[in-house]
Amino acid sequence: MRKPLIGCTTYRMQSKNGSMPLYALRPAYVNAVRAAGGVPILIPLGLTEEELQTIFTQIDGLLLPGGGDVEPAHYQGQNDHETIGGVDTDRDRIEFELARWSVAQEKPVLAVCRGLQVFNVALGGTLWEDVYSQMTDALFHSYVNIKPREYIAHAVEMQAGSRLAQQMGVQMMQVNSLHHQGIRDLAAGVTAVAHAPDGLIEGIEIPDHPYAIGVQWHPEDLAPTTPAMQALFDGLVQAARDNNQ
Repeated sequence: MRKPLIGCTTYRMQSKNGSMPLYALRPAYVNAVRAAGGVPILIPLGLTEEELQTIFTQIDGLLLPGGGDVEPAHYQGQNDHETIGGVDTDRDRIEFELARWSVAQEKPVLAVCRGLQVFNVALGGTLWEDVYSQMTDALFHSYVNIKPREYIAHAVEMQAGSRLAQQMGVQMMQVNSLHHQGIRDLAAGVTAVAHAPDGLIEGIEIPDHPYAIGVQWHPEDLAPTTPAMQALFDGLVQAARDNNQ
């Protein structure tokens, strides 16, 4: 049996001297998928719906990685917060389509940081544009470019019996924190199964779906040294393998 193909969305960036546009994905995601026994397939942006659907029919699972902010117009009709940055409306379009198709066709999906936010918005939920300034009694969550990506920022408590807790094998976990947005209102059909000490939703899943899990932290950065983090990618690849039988 062939190894499961895991589609991984990408983001736009410029080459170091700024002369060349690139599609990119951090190697940590690729390494975690490969360590789980999957084959990562990078999905470029700019595709037509037909081209995207062609790729989607070939992959066995989907990874929605971290990145810039989701365009607020998708969940509140305007963009009025000074902290919004890194918006790519084409990436939003691509990832919204893939998220919705993954739910409708029960294709395994793991959503990480921005990916969790995309997943929630794609299904009708909303976000805090900036957690720290808008959510009452919020912790500071945005350690990007302040601390190493492996820096442990706070604990996350998982709901007993949830797919997330079962997959990781724990109910409490110390995690990194590299985001300034987060889930405000859950989409219909999505269940919150993990929270930070300030109450921010840190983990979601869709009950009865083969594997639809989203986490607000970055398990790919912790996976090389923490088996419970690698287990999230293991679960994605195993569900993709089962889905392909």
